[in-house]
Amino acid sequence: MLLDAFEVTIVGIDSIDPAQLQALSIGVGWPHRGEDWEFLRSVGEGIAAVDKIGRVVGSAMWFPYDERFATIGMVITTPRLQAQGAGRWLMENVLQRVDCRALGLNATAEALRLYVSLGFTIKQAVYQRQGIAASPPDAALPAGATLRAFGTGDLADIIALDKRAFDSDRSTLMKRLAEVSTGQVLEREGRIQAFSLCRAFGRGHVVGPIVARCDEDAIAVTSPYVVEHAGHFLRVDTRQRSGLFPQFLELSGMSVYDTLNTMWMGRPWPIAREDAAPEAPITYGLASHTLS
Repeated sequence: MLLDAFEVTIVGIDSIDPAQLQALSIGVGWPHRGEDWEFLRSVGEGIAAVDKIGRVVGSAMWFPYDERFATIGMVITTPRLQAQGAGRWLMENVLQRVDCRALGLNATAEALRLYVSLGFTIKQAVYQRQGIAASPPDAALPAGATLRAFGTGDLADIIALDKRAFDSDRSTLMKRLAEVSTGQVLEREGRIQAFSLCRAFGRGHVVGPIVARCDEDAIAVTSPYVVEHAGHFLRVDTRQRSGLFPQFLELSGMSVYDTLNTMWMGRPWPIAREDAAPEAPITYGLASHTLS
């Protein structure tokens, strides 16, 4: 394709040096390290746009979780090409490759118009909360609950809990996240009812996914990371606008830094769980904007 008077071609994202991908994301103010790009490439698929002299000028990735659903993310173009239709061109290439799956994504304000024009529907806001972690006030564990570190024997249970909250089977992703994360699980009567994972990402660490049945349980599985990383950069991406959980994040030093919009195409994405039973698990913290 000819963009801004020079030729740009599509290649597989696995063929690109992670340092070039990191430079691309830094160019638009995203914090991804080379290691973060490597992780994303290990769990998803993607394309890159390259000019005639080998410079990477765009990227887009998708993450198929089952035969019905995938998320899209890391859709980036250099500032020079943003006004040349490069974002639409990349997305049209992605839409040809996702095998008729329903799709979800989290859109920045700058990209919102593009995704609406492609047929995506706005679902709800995502609040990117981050900052220097500060130990929150001490709080008792919820009634009847015990908290402990995640172990490999817990993997099947947290995969099942995540599937109920996310409405798609993310087994492969959860296994990879478990390899690079520490975890907390909350139990009642020997059954895991909430969990969280924490890993190095960007400027520090991110906590996610966080899956729980209520704010108190979500706070319980997140608190240990705030204490552990007090004085250091910590991030949680959440769809919770109000209530005890976002209040806890605020008190823990994680103010709202940015707001994105969760969007879907193909079938409604029931991530808000409006019709769920009161005790159904909810995704309180996203794995990431890209992975959701």
